[in-house]
Amino acid sequence: MEYTFILKKIISAFLMPLSLGLILAFIALIFLYLNSYKRAKVFLSLSFLWIFFISYGPLANKVLAPLENTYEKVPLNQKASYILLLGGDYESRAYEALRLYYLNKGSKIITSGYKGRGEISEALINAKKLISLGIPQSDILIQESPKDTKEEALSVKEIVKNEKFFLVTSAYHMKRAMRIFEKEGLNVIAAPTRFLVKDNYYLSLPMASSLQKTEVSFHEYLGLLWLDIKELFN
Repeated sequence: MEYTFILKKIISAFLMPLSLGLILAFIALIFLYLNSYKRAKVFLSLSFLWIFFISYGPLANKVLAPLENTYEKVPLNQKASYILLLGGDYESRAYEALRLYYLNKGSKIITSGYKGRGEISEALINAKKLISLGIPQSDILIQESPKDTKEEALSVKEIVKNEKFFLVTSAYHMKRAMRIFEKEGLNVIAAPTRFLVKDNYYLSLPMASSLQKTEVSFHEYLGLLWLDIKELFN
């Protein structure tokens, strides 16, 4: 399982938008050293145009919107016994979990996520954040072993059984996460947060924040494609 996880991460890294742009630039550099200036110009131009487009706000929003628009924020009258807080995007996800906790008296918060290359797990980081915001430690369940969304679904299944629970994650990740959790037969309610899509300004310049949107979009679309491939062979 560990090797499969690492392999997925490596392949995903090479298929990210910025990586593809750098690969095109690297090919241009090879042709330049081979004195094939015409081919070098072609690949350098493709690299420049590609990086321009993936950093352009309106296009980044266009790519991201179908992911974020799948689920809306949780209505105030929606109730559940548990709140699952996935790792990553600590501030926005933690505050959404906090909001749902106070709207659902007696609920428990489950924090999830492994430590990766860090010294502390994502689950523990979120747990400490929630405790600092006033959540009693007794109301927090920490799951440090799951490395990806699939493992998080299997882990929480042992805790919640058939109980309803809120799934708190970034809006762009919710479509893939819900698909994984629903496939496990869990009684899950989408609680998206950190919506990144903003109003389109077609005269805007390429920006790093827009590149980030394109990067997370590609990551999610690749994840959805991977789910399609797995279902095809299962």
